[in-house]
Amino acid sequence: MEKIKVFAPATVANVTCGFDVLGFAVNAPGDIIELQKADHNEVRILSITGDNGRLPKDAEKNTASVVIKAFLEAIGSKQGIDIHLEKQMPLGSGMGSSAASSAAAAFAINKLMGEPMSMKEALPFAMEGERIACGAAHADNVAPALLGGFVLIRSYDPLDVIKIKTPEHLYSTIVHPHIEVNTKDARNILRGQVPLDKAVKQWGNVGGLIAGLLQSDYEMISNSMEDTIIEPIRSILIPGYDVAKAAALKNNALGFGISGSGPSMFTLSQNEKTAKKIGESMRDAYKQLGIGSDVYTSKVNDEGPIILYSE
Repeated sequence: MEKIKVFAPATVANVTCGFDVLGFAVNAPGDIIELQKADHNEVRILSITGDNGRLPKDAEKNTASVVIKAFLEAIGSKQGIDIHLEKQMPLGSGMGSSAASSAAAAFAINKLMGEPMSMKEALPFAMEGERIACGAAHADNVAPALLGGFVLIRSYDPLDVIKIKTPEHLYSTIVHPHIEVNTKDARNILRGQVPLDKAVKQWGNVGGLIAGLLQSDYEMISNSMEDTIIEPIRSILIPGYDVAKAAALKNNALGFGISGSGPSMFTLSQNEKTAKKIGESMRDAYKQLGIGSDVYTSKVNDEGPIILYSE
């Protein structure tokens, strides 16, 4: 194989009660990367589209190229790689933009080099892209982007990720209001200590959510989608949070939460019709506030990255 083109999906991290330890992938939006073997021995970014010129083409600073360089070094290869990156999702949206690029890069270079690693073995390299993007190698976006489905990050040291079985008819709706939330602000606003009673309730919700997913118990999923620690604080950074949440729950959402650090928000529901109705209601809620928004509706993506083209 000399050339490959890959799509990797957007993701929802935290999933209400699972701050930094839970995430899931969706079908759209996502990022596309094209890699081609080259005669030189460098990793080069030839083009980036869809980013409005915001992303660096320096191979030492771009998430995708950093992943590829680390991967090639690990397998002892000096293969030259030319990269074309297509950003198909908004930056800083809370939908795992950097994770999608990192996952696409890890998946593509592994395929291009003859699959020397499993996807779980390739995950630490994808996490290096996250480190470049946000200063910390979090896995709650990049793990589901690479592995697909719901993923639990049980431990970072040592790294231990667990893919959780997803109910067949579970749908996600994501609304991305046209506002900005600084990720650093969203993390700095959090408290360093948590009251024990709130922590205990949060642990119960995480366990309940995972049990609900494994048992396809939608009532348990709904009852567990409550964040007693993070969202009560972060929601104040998102204009329209309360009206969007009210609209979603009124239209039979199983639960509602902030996607990553925001400003995007997500819901889960039992079928496509409900998911689309929820999306329309949240878009209308923001329209009444004079704020535009994008809505994405899909099943939970259990596959992760896919090959669009190879030769």
